[in-house]
Amino acid sequence: MNIIKPNKLKNGDLIGIISPASSPEDLSLIESGISYIDNLGYSTTMGKNVGKVRGYLAGTDEERVADLHQMFSDKNVRAIFCLRGGYGAVRLLDKIDYKLIKNNPKILVGFSEITALQMAFFRKAGLVTFGGPMVIPNFSRNISPFTEENFWETISSVKKRKPVEAKFLFGRNLKNPSGVSGRILGGNLAVLTSLIGSKYFPDLKESILFLEEISEPPYKIDRMLNQLKLNNVFKKVKGIILGSFIDCTEKDINKKTLTLEQVIEDYFGKLNIPVFHSFPHGHINDLVTFPFGVKVKLNLRSEKIEFLESGVR
Repeated sequence: MNIIKPNKLKNGDLIGIISPASSPEDLSLIESGISYIDNLGYSTTMGKNVGKVRGYLAGTDEERVADLHQMFSDKNVRAIFCLRGGYGAVRLLDKIDYKLIKNNPKILVGFSEITALQMAFFRKAGLVTFGGPMVIPNFSRNISPFTEENFWETISSVKKRKPVEAKFLFGRNLKNPSGVSGRILGGNLAVLTSLIGSKYFPDLKESILFLEEISEPPYKIDRMLNQLKLNNVFKKVKGIILGSFIDCTEKDINKKTLTLEQVIEDYFGKLNIPVFHSFPHGHINDLVTFPFGVKVKLNLRSEKIEFLESGVR
């Protein structure tokens, strides 16, 4: 596969804002998020359908995909930021013009539900995208200085980002204790598993799999990990990185349950590949931005994730 990196973002560049999934409950947050970006010296343009609401969706599928296509078609737009996640991006996958995406590579940023677009763009167009902050949950409020600094640096510099600390969980009996490397792919667990069996699911052979999740009880995490296992995903990848799993507990105190830690050990404890956890990415305030599709190394000795290349050119 020919891997395509977008051009780095420069001061004064035009950033397009789209809402490919759900619409925010408080539309006034859009203005504060846009103001934050504008005040940094960038220009912004919103998709004409941003702010529309159709149930739990930010407008119809046709309206949302039209904004996506328009931003990739506009030669003046240098980067595309997603407004928020929620649900709905996965409904657009069979309506997207992937030739347009491939011929007009641009920075695309988001996480959670945006996993659907990120993995489809990599599979169908070879485009490197960015797991990072979004306008509503991050830019519209007091953004964490940690999130802010590493985000703008990651999308505006061709330098490799600094290694990120994570905890070495399983796989200590490996023949090569120095670590393993591969392209980092994945994202939100529920969204990723929903792509299995489709032509939008990424080829994970010899990759590093990243997973994060929020508000799913242990039995649902169990079900999704089992779906990955039954599709031989864990036999294909060279390593696994677990990001934040927020509020993934059983709320019913009278219900028998495994813990999240037990479920994770059941699926990963006996794998003959390194498994890291506590990587700072997901539904958290201090969020590490990283490019999906670039080569990384899991360094077993230092317990760090090393990025072997930048995500922009």
